[in-house]
Amino acid sequence: MDATLQMLKELTEANGVPGQEGPVREVMARYLEGTGEIITDNLGSIVSRKSGSNAGENAPKVLIAGHMDEVGFMVTLITDEGFLKFQTLGGWWEQVMLAQRVTIRTHKGDITGVFGSKPPHILTADERKKMVEKSDMFIDIGVTSKDEAIEVGVRPGDPVIPICPFTVMANEKMLLAKAWDNRFGCAVAIQTLQQIGDDHPNVLYAGATVQEEVGLRGAATLGHKVGADVAISIDVGIAGDTPGVKAHEAQSKLGKGPVILIFDGSLIPNLKLRDLFVEVAEKEGIPYQFDAMAAGGTDGGRFQLANDGVPSINLGIPSRYIHSAASIVNLDDYNNAVRLMVAVVKRLDSETVAGLKQ
Repeated sequence: MDATLQMLKELTEANGVPGQEGPVREVMARYLEGTGEIITDNLGSIVSRKSGSNAGENAPKVLIAGHMDEVGFMVTLITDEGFLKFQTLGGWWEQVMLAQRVTIRTHKGDITGVFGSKPPHILTADERKKMVEKSDMFIDIGVTSKDEAIEVGVRPGDPVIPICPFTVMANEKMLLAKAWDNRFGCAVAIQTLQQIGDDHPNVLYAGATVQEEVGLRGAATLGHKVGADVAISIDVGIAGDTPGVKAHEAQSKLGKGPVILIFDGSLIPNLKLRDLFVEVAEKEGIPYQFDAMAAGGTDGGRFQLANDGVPSINLGIPSRYIHSAASIVNLDDYNNAVRLMVAVVKRLDSETVAGLKQ
């Protein structure tokens, strides 16, 4: 396994739901080591600060960041029989939850559970037609009582994370894992720092935020901490290349290049910054796609509100089946996203950034 795949494996297999991103931050810190000055905020977001060799005294601050957290759950109650009730962390659709295996991180170590479900043999005709509500679901950890669950370490507030090992698929460009939303963005930030060299006319802050899936919270604190002049959030898009997805719902396709997001529920991007991405992609021969996301938001929506306002945009790649236990991305899209990010950051000099604000 080459170095890029190894990094992607380590990032996606690390467990980090909103507010509990520690294991992911440890991986980030290890890969960011030596790239620049490591900076964190009080919620746990992390970036590396790297000044370009031709960055003057008033060089613009450029912030690029993915987010470390993944959608998951939190234990809220242990029943007398030892089953776990839970709170969702991030958006979940009930149909992708039943029978999925999960890890519960406890103060005594990790334990495995599964979302319980009725066998089809005992479902009534009406039950077969209805979706099971999240409020009626439970997690089975293989114990027989509340006392036994407590004894193995479970406490309310413990994080619960889907299980899905990183897998290179039959087409080796296709990569299956949990948490592409948004360990993809974490990886792009790392490799941008590794590949950009010293020849950039700005001060680059690259890394990842926390608690994006529960309200873009880390982006608010990191944006304040950095005080950027321009910000680029890095987050996956919704792939539109599977059966049943209509073109107006999601346009991007795996293998067709990174996605420039032109709208989401939190961000109307700076159009001059959009045009810069297009100009650079076409000059460098990098394929790209446009997409829009009517619901949901990205960290760019919070970055743009820092201080007096920050020109912001989101760059992503298409991902199939996000906000489930397993999703798929394309390695070429990932590599092209890194190429495009490096090339754009090298163009963000004082004159260009000033023009974005006009």
